[in-house]
Order: sequence, then C-alpha cells, then structure tokens
Amino acid sequence: MRTVILAGGFGTRLSEETSVIPKPLVQINGKPLIIYIMEHYAMYGFNDFIIATGYKGDKIKEYFDNPKPANNFKVSVLDTGLNTMTGGRIKRIVESGLIDGTFMLTYGDGVSDVNLKQLLEFHKSHGKTATITGVRMPRFGIVNIAESGKVTSFQEKRIENSPFINGGFMVLEKKVAKYIENDSTPFETTPMQKLVQDGELYAFRHDGFWKCVDSLRDKQELEEIVKKW
Repeated sequence: MRTVILAGGFGTRLSEETSVIPKPLVQINGKPLIIYIMEHYAMYGFNDFIIATGYKGDKIKEYFDNPKPANNFKVSVLDTGLNTMTGGRIKRIVESGLIDGTFMLTYGDGVSDVNLKQLLEFHKSHGKTATITGVRMPRFGIVNIAESGKVTSFQEKRIENSPFINGGFMVLEKKVAKYIENDSTPFETTPMQKLVQDGELYAFRHDGFWKCVDSLRDKQELEEIVKKW
C-alpha cells in the first residue's frame, strides 16, 4: 500500500526557514521533518511513498535522489503544481496511475504516534471512502474577561475535553478523486463536506501524541519533544 505525503505548500508562517527550503525539509534536530513522518509509517511496514510537491519541489526531489543508507524507503516524487490546492494534489496523484485502490495520505508537516495498523483496520471495518485521524487540539487556557479588561477567571482546558480536529493520517479509496473538482479545490472544504453528506467520511480517534509544525515556535517545541525520544 502506498502512502502519499502532501508536501507542496508555501509554509509562509515558517518563512524563517521556508524562504530557502520547503517545510517538509525543515531540520528537526538535524533531520528533515518529512523523515520523521516516513519513519513512523515504515515502522508499521508502510515504506512505499509518493511525495506530492509544489513549492521548491526540486529541493525535495534532489534530497531523495541521493540514496539514504539509513532507510529502505521506496520514494516517488511527483510535481503536482506550484499553486495546486490539497484536493488538486490528491486528484493529480490518483489520476497519475500511481495509486491502485486504497492508499494512505498525510500532510508533510504533522508528526504523530498514531497506530497506523489500527487506523487501517478501522478504515476497512466501515468500508467507506475516507478515514481521517481525529486528534485533540493542544490544551489552551479559557480566559473570562470583564468589560473593564479585568480577568475574572482562568481555566486551563483539559486536552481530553477539547474538540477533535483533522490531524491528517488518512486512509482513502481511489474513488475519492470524484469528490475533487480541480487543482483549485482544497480537500478540506467541499470534498470533505460532500463525503460527510454521502456518509462516506469516518474519523479514527487518536488521543496520543500529535504535533503540527506551522511556525518557528512549533519547530522549537518539536525539537524539545524529540530530544526526549
């Protein structure tokens, strides 16, 4: 089974790094972010990857054109267009003929310890078109503020009570492409709404570790986490 990694975004909120390299190649303690993602998949036996590139995709292709002795990944790098949205990238990958039936898909900036074997089993159990991994938002503080500006109460919201968000780490059927109109379609908007309407979208609940690197602060936080692994 192949795993698609969406790695074409501009990464503008991490411009300190992404003005030079694409976000998936940002170094986390000396190793590209995308390698942490791929190693996680490989741990469960999923080591056949398609990387959908766009912004600075030549850098990603160059990186994987040089064999890495530390892993046995099979990697295909496909340029899916500079300005193509996430849905468009998925549609292009499916229509390229590189996908046969069920495939995994995730974003090139999110790291997790989700059990991919259980995720796949869950997807097979419901037999529908798409499964996303629902993760909890990081804990945050609820602040109640009086009209004067005085804080009347502060409560740290417990992560187990926070809402689920789409954390990536998806399992999709090839027919998902019919829900995507063209390159300008973000997968997270109309396609997902239509999947919900058709009863074709399920979520695998994950309460464990998940971290998205969206800013310099996120990168620094992940580096501290990785040091403890």
